[in-house]
Amino acid sequence: MKIDILSLFPEMFLGFLETSIIKRTIDKGLVEVNVHNFRDFSLNKHQKVDDYPYGGGQGMVLTCQPILDCLKSLTTPESTIILMSPQGVPFCQELASNFSLSKHLIILCGHYEGFDERIRDYVDVEISIGDYVLTGGELGSMVVSDAIIRLLDGAIKEDSHIDDSFSNGLLECPQYTRPFEYDGNVVPDILISGHHANIQQWRHQQSLKKTYLRRPDLLENYPLTQEDKVFLEKITKKD
Repeated sequence: MKIDILSLFPEMFLGFLETSIIKRTIDKGLVEVNVHNFRDFSLNKHQKVDDYPYGGGQGMVLTCQPILDCLKSLTTPESTIILMSPQGVPFCQELASNFSLSKHLIILCGHYEGFDERIRDYVDVEISIGDYVLTGGELGSMVVSDAIIRLLDGAIKEDSHIDDSFSNGLLECPQYTRPFEYDGNVVPDILISGHHANIQQWRHQQSLKKTYLRRPDLLENYPLTQEDKVFLEKITKKD
């Protein structure tokens, strides 16, 4: 996979690309990540990339020319162009999984008061990481890239992400490690029983419980079995 990121502040990505799983995945050759400063494409003698908005208003708006010329230099028939925007569709695990199958992603990071609306005509999808506004799209692009890269074959063990929160529509079940007892709290006996079927059932039910208590909205589209429904009824009665 290849990921090209367009940003006015490439230096923000130095730590991100040189740390942990992202660096290891790059070193393995599983992904190539390039950060491009679209200011370099400005034809303005002062390399301006923004201007005052038509109709008046506060702030500056990113202009078409530098961004679109940068995009055109990178785009191929295999490219998917993503615009980081608070107006975009909410990013989720399903989108991360879909994007991980792409050969080439181009992620555009905005700044200032936004983009000239005509830039959107060259974008395939707009993505938001939440209902809030950041100073730029750089942090959002790192979130999106991280979520995608860790799903690439060989980035991490498949077992490490197959049961992640949201991967199957539910929040992840509780996890425990040594010591067995800490400050009076002990690991549930079922996890040391050695009975794998019972452990899997317990984990699934705990995922259901945690999802019901913390993100009940996720259960609206989850295919509950009759056994799941009986289990959740017991929880609701306790409430």
